[in-house]
Amino acid sequence: MNTSPVPDPATASASASATPDPSRKASTTGGEVSALLRPFLPWLLVSMVTGLAAGAATVALLGTINTVLHRPGGLAGGLLLTFVALCVVALVGRATSSMSTNLVGQRLVAQVRKTLARKILTAPIDALERYRTHRLMPVLTGDVDMISDAAFVLSSAVIALAITLGCLGYLAWLSAPLFGLLLVALVIGVGVQTWAQARGIRGFHKARDAEEQLHKAYRAISDGAKELRMHRQRRAGMYGGQIEGTVDRIQEINRRAIGTYVLATAFGSALFFLLIALILGWAAWRSMAPAVLSGFVLVLLFLKGPLDQIASAVPGIGRARVAFQRIADMSARFATPEPFLDLNTPGEAAVLADTIALRGVRYAFAKPEGGEAFVLGPVDLTLRRGEMVFIVGDNGSGKTTLVKLLLGLYAPQQGEVLLDGVPVTDQTRDHYRQLYTTVFSDFYLFEDLAAQAGQGGSLPARALPYLERLEIAHKVSVKDGSFSTVDLSTGQRKRLALVHAYLEGRPVLVFDEWAADQDPTFRHLFYTELLPELRDQGHLVIVVSHDDRYFHLADRVLRMNNGALLESPGSAAESADQVGGRGLRGDVPRPTRAGAAA
Repeated sequence: MNTSPVPDPATASASASATPDPSRKASTTGGEVSALLRPFLPWLLVSMVTGLAAGAATVALLGTINTVLHRPGGLAGGLLLTFVALCVVALVGRATSSMSTNLVGQRLVAQVRKTLARKILTAPIDALERYRTHRLMPVLTGDVDMISDAAFVLSSAVIALAITLGCLGYLAWLSAPLFGLLLVALVIGVGVQTWAQARGIRGFHKARDAEEQLHKAYRAISDGAKELRMHRQRRAGMYGGQIEGTVDRIQEINRRAIGTYVLATAFGSALFFLLIALILGWAAWRSMAPAVLSGFVLVLLFLKGPLDQIASAVPGIGRARVAFQRIADMSARFATPEPFLDLNTPGEAAVLADTIALRGVRYAFAKPEGGEAFVLGPVDLTLRRGEMVFIVGDNGSGKTTLVKLLLGLYAPQQGEVLLDGVPVTDQTRDHYRQLYTTVFSDFYLFEDLAAQAGQGGSLPARALPYLERLEIAHKVSVKDGSFSTVDLSTGQRKRLALVHAYLEGRPVLVFDEWAADQDPTFRHLFYTELLPELRDQGHLVIVVSHDDRYFHLADRVLRMNNGALLESPGSAAESADQVGGRGLRGDVPRPTRAGAAA
């Protein structure tokens, strides 16, 4: 038994789920972004250097052209070679920068996808339950794809930025006073565009928040399709109030945000011609060398292209920035994985010789707003191999929480779980979980589960008797270690999950409301034949059930009531008498009611 002081679980849970401090969240998010980009810094450096080289070569080409315009003989001699060399540098630099950026983009997206998947697979279950699926899926799909799209335009934007800076440097070299005047005008223009970009970024954030609500509504109309068909008012409210309104809001927010960018771009285009007019007016007022005047006009006309390229890339980069922040936020939420949960080294599963016990186990959820925190325990319980135990109680009484603690999905906030008298620790919890095969009430059925089930023998041959007995052999077969289909009714899918439980052959089987979706025939078969057979094979069978007509078949009935565990009278040896004197088997230790729970 742990003797170290344990903080109050309600306080600990509430603190864990509390809203983080904004400054701390921003710092964490920035750290996650830096961590994601750090492996690609060499390639980003290559892209930046070659992009700058391409930009410098392009500016040098403009200077060469301006020189040729005022030089007798045109492109002759060494000037022609210089021009060709600059063309080669600009071409190679642009191509190298684009390929490097594209490489970084694709590898970054792949790394983000792998990292997020690994974090989800190793995150504590309660952290995943708090995050919610409707927030998770947009990050894994839309946000990651948005980064991939932005990677394609990033290199061209980098080169355009390098050209812009080089052109400005060239103009400053031509005439410092005229460049100063030009710079003031550009600062005003850039200030207006920066303001527009900030408004656009805020709009993208609002649109991204609305996307989560839209995804939640899409799940509702998919999962609740039958209920919506039966309720006209709810169906109309779902479409008009949640989907149509949210879609229109996203459309309006994006329209305004992108419209702001369009207006800023139009303003920038007009600004160039105003700047050319300003330069021509300056030339009329003060004498100016022809090479300087033509250089300013030539460069400004050329600059419109790179600046338009930058302006067109900014919305996509802005959206990618928002997506990056969302990805980094989710990554930060799952930054603390479950201890010792290693995906690469499976290790050996634990072995159940006799008992699984809970000693003083307590678990508390965070206090909901305006409500009271649910607390389970302290629970003392001993379960033995070779017995069938029913866990019963009203909805919300704590049955599912008890099962998750027993399975090791939740770590006890107080107390400990014992396997054959040995405490289950963080180091051994994942090994301990391998004792169990589960069919939850909200189960997910993988097509390839059967490929890893059981050891020895031909899998199709072993699966066939179970498929036939559960009357799904005409719909499902096993080929290459996978079920041929899982596109079945809920009841049939649960029967298929039961087939997998048979094939795995693990020592403990947990069924959470398995019979709820079965017709009376299969419900009777499940309770009176299948479960007793599994118990007689030496399995510990744990059943969460509301079917009180079959409670007498259990060796023990554990009743949950508002987080407290009670063992109902009439279980254990007394229930054995109700089954017709089945009695206790001599080869497997069986509990008596007096010693069932510690």
